[in-house]
Amino acid sequence: MISPCILVCSIDLKTGYCFGCGRTRDEIAGWMDYTDAERRRLMDILPARLETIERRPRRETKRRRLAQQSAKERDSA
Repeated sequence: MISPCILVCSIDLKTGYCFGCGRTRDEIAGWMDYTDAERRRLMDILPARLETIERRPRRETKRRRLAQQSAKERDSA
């Protein structure tokens, strides 16, 4: 069985799509129950979905965010 999963399992809160494969939580949960035709149909639309996701690091820590803000402030001064 083909699967779009690339083991980057994190959901974009804005779109509801997985950062790795582009599926929704419901689609991920129901994947095993889909027919081959349903899987193919979904696989065809996933690339367009992935284009709508704003790519960000999976885990941005507060320390990293503050360091980036500090660097921007230094650069603009």
